[in-house]
Amino acid sequence: QVQFVESGGGLVQPGGSLRLSCAGSGFSLSDEIMTWHRQVPGKTREWVATLFPGGATFYTDSVKGRFTVSRDDAKNTMYLQMSSLNPEDTALYYCRIHGSTTWGQGTQVTVSS
Repeated sequence: QVQFVESGGGLVQPGGSLRLSCAGSGFSLSDEIMTWHRQVPGKTREWVATLFPGGATFYTDSVKGRFTVSRDDAKNTMYLQMSSLNPEDTALYYCRIHGSTTWGQGTQVTVSS
């Protein structure tokens, strides 16, 4: 059974950094196109980043140059390194296999002074 567990969220001041983790089970993360998304209450879920099996990465414009997605194949885990955070990054962050309907519980990121 495919499952994801996101972690690493928290409260951080503007300009700060966080690293989110997405631990996968029931599949090999390195074989899949993986994506990060985020959602603010009352708004639709937003795509943030994509990581291809070969290592190519793509980002939504608002996070380019600030966020970096990577993975550790030995741990079957994907990461989202976030820096220069601002209040507009506050959201519940999720990971998933591209095109899948399976989502984890998400991890909350709050950027506030």
